[in-house]
Amino acid sequence: MGRVDYCNEPAAPAANSLVPSVTAAVRDERGRLLLIHKIDNDYWALPGGAMNLGESIADAAVREVAEETGVHVRITGLVGLYTDPGHVMAYDDGEVRQEFSVCFHARVVTEEPRRDGTETKAVTWVEPAEVEGLSIHPSMRRRITDALAASPEPHIG
Repeated sequence: MGRVDYCNEPAAPAANSLVPSVTAAVRDERGRLLLIHKIDNDYWALPGGAMNLGESIADAAVREVAEETGVHVRITGLVGLYTDPGHVMAYDDGEVRQEFSVCFHARVVTEEPRRDGTETKAVTWVEPAEVEGLSIHPSMRRRITDALAASPEPHIG
């Protein structure tokens, strides 16, 4: 299913749902960042997705990373909470989600990166200096910038 991300754009449709979601900034022993190339919006992003009933938000992050990348991780900290009502995602089925995302720091437990072919068309380890040149939605770029920052203070907003 395709989607269009709107970030504080006057033409954005009004949100009609709010779904807790997660992303994970996964780093390997060399300091590289795990990124996925998404099928639905054609942007590079941190792995992540919606939280399911019956799981914790941290368990959702671990599950989503494994589903989308094949990499198993452990959560090591909080990057931030992202709840900008001006960021909405409009899906082909008429759903328009307001952003509500928790982004975690994570480390690799077992590494077998692979694309899933459903949500991700590529999975790769990226040097922090290479992130700038990638096509990344502004809302995701904010999470990545926060994850790579030296400050241990999480972003709340």
